[in-house]
Amino acid sequence: MEDLGYPTKISEMQRRMDVIASNPFCHTFVAEVDGQVVGMAGIRVSTNYEIDDVVTYISAFVVKKEMQGQGIGKQLIRYIEDWSIRNGSDILYLTSGMKEERKIAHEFYKRLGFEITGYRFVKRTNGG
Repeated sequence: MEDLGYPTKISEMQRRMDVIASNPFCHTFVAEVDGQVVGMAGIRVSTNYEIDDVVTYISAFVVKKEMQGQGIGKQLIRYIEDWSIRNGSDILYLTSGMKEERKIAHEFYKRLGFEITGYRFVKRTNGG
């Protein structure tokens, strides 16, 4: 998560992973090189009010900085595409921050066929 810009303690990540693992609509995929995790993708599968299609939302996607540019991210996205098709999902989508340092990631997503289709709006409630 640190490579995504979210420094996280191991205990916090373990707690999150326990919750995620208990949700049948969430799945985590990792990329390994020589037995070391070098990338990960977290997805959620959902149905929607506005369309009939089953959607796969890539909610987390990261490749270790020192391993970027070696095709690992592309392989992870292709794996998610194949997994989605096998599991009845018609659409992949993801969100990515608008920070300057995300421009390289945005170009990567575009090269893999993703289109920019809108904005994401966020509002924290009093509950969190």
